Amino acid sequence: MTLGKKAYAKDGFFLRAESLYNAATYIEELDEIPASSPPILTGYGGVSLHSQSHGESFLAAVHNRFGGHGLYILDVDEPEAALSPMRQLSLMAEIHRLVQNDSQLLIATHSPILMAFPDADIYLLTDDGIQKTTYEQTEHYLLTKRFLENPNKILRHLFENNNE
Repeated sequence: MTLGKKAYAKDGFFLRAESLYNAATYIEELDEIPASSPPILTGYGGVSLHSQSHGESFLAAVHNRFGGHGLYILDVDEPEAALSPMRQLSLMAEIHRLVQNDSQLLIATHSPILMAFPDADIYLLTDDGIQKTTYEQTEHYLLTKRFLENPNKILRHLFENNNE
């Protein structure tokens, strides 16, 4: 899914959720080295990313480090994996802020919430190549919609087929 205007980036960040832990450790190690500049952690909200939940640290990085006028790539770990639906909406607000500040985001996601971002270009990666699609045609939207419309039917079908 790509979002935002296409322009020359003045800022950028490549974030993989699985790499955030390692980055947090490295930031703390660098901040232990005496320096005349402010601690690096200041650019991430000033609170140890290790002292926060995975979702909180992810949102802290996006909120504090992503300044706008940039290209931000949120890699294949599905950035929403650590985020509740409410926190996904918080991420959407951050994405909106960034798009309003001339940023472009490339996000690998399965989240029907994130895919609903207005005017997002959504691409499917299949064995046949890359195909542009609409929100309502994504498997994740269709499955979530069917489940929310009749969870008992889906669960009954799932459990009956699982007993064979």
